[in-house]
Amino acid sequence: MTERAPVIAVLDYGIGNLRSAEKALQHVGGHATLTSDHGFIRDADAVVLPGVGAFGACMSALRSVDLEASVHEAVASGRPFLGICVGMQMLFDGSDEDVTATGLGVLPGRVRWIPPGVKRPQMQWNQLHLVLADDPMLAGLGDDAWMYFVHSLHGVPADAGMIAATCHYGSELNAAFRNENVFATQFHPEKSGPSGLALLANFVRAAGSPQGAR
Repeated sequence: MTERAPVIAVLDYGIGNLRSAEKALQHVGGHATLTSDHGFIRDADAVVLPGVGAFGACMSALRSVDLEASVHEAVASGRPFLGICVGMQMLFDGSDEDVTATGLGVLPGRVRWIPPGVKRPQMQWNQLHLVLADDPMLAGLGDDAWMYFVHSLHGVPADAGMIAATCHYGSELNAAFRNENVFATQFHPEKSGPSGLALLANFVRAAGSPQGAR
């Protein structure tokens, strides 16, 4: 008997190419669906918040389709939750990119500009330094994991223990985070070749596990 593919809700709030994350999750075995349906999100095995563009615009769009409460409900449920790029930034309290916009507050801390001295945005492949190397989301990536970044800011959590991976771009930048059932990446795993697909496969595996991500 074939095992059921875990159902993954990819939050659809009308910003950017959110479908690329959906397609990559499907490629690695998840039953991923781009959706803004509250009931579907509530019943899904796992939830993904992708994002591209500007922090303030993405927060406004998320709130305009009434998905803020769905994010908090999904996080509180203990189900695996993944934030990607600006979706990761939205999980913080706020961002220096738009000081008038409030974030979701799932990852205590703030999104800060990349320090001066390098071109912004960083648009390139960059090697990860795995800080939480035993995190199940990083399983199998090894010491030579390269991911694709497009960003001018990076998350700075209040608790440095949440930093799961960093990269070097002029200085050490925070690239991935873990807070209980929440994992979040500044890079785009769906655009990062075999290493990115391996990370997404780990997320699908967590979504199909009775224990979830932890």
